[in-house]
Amino acid sequence: MSESRRLFFALSLPPRLQKNVIQWRADHFEPDAGRPVVAANLHLTLAFLGEVSQQKETALREIASRIQSPAFSLKLDDVGHWPRPGVVWLGTRRAPLPLLQLASLLRSHAARNGCHQSTLPFHPHVSLLRGATRPVALPALTPQWQLDSTEFSLYESRFHRGRTRYQCLQSWPLVTPSAN
Repeated sequence: MSESRRLFFALSLPPRLQKNVIQWRADHFEPDAGRPVVAANLHLTLAFLGEVSQQKETALREIASRIQSPAFSLKLDDVGHWPRPGVVWLGTRRAPLPLLQLASLLRSHAARNGCHQSTLPFHPHVSLLRGATRPVALPALTPQWQLDSTEFSLYESRFHRGRTRYQCLQSWPLVTPSAN
């Protein structure tokens, strides 16, 4: 029997933006608000795949390699709290159409390959805190950071020694319009 891995497609945050997010979070949230997501794990999930066999992973990588989706920018200008899953997040008030299309495409391919997909609507966000099940005071002002997305990636979620770490397995470019 082949070993499965816990996988997801996501957009990464560049190191400088990771640093800005971590500092902003430290400045605006109480230490007991929840468990902070480490800088290296900050990402925007496009499609969660769950436990995936090597065969399904190979098929999904092949599909990802054929995607011709345009590059885009989005503004991280919204913050919120989902008490039931205990997540404090940073998101966008106006998701660009190419982001929504890319997520929809990846989710539909994942579902066709046997990866259960949530029935909840796609809400692009970066998880900042986990385990935030009590009310959390949200900052009145939100940052206005721009995330320029030129690629999407396949990640593995690994739990080791009490910590979850995300490892980028492969990335694929988004199509940049050529200048005429």
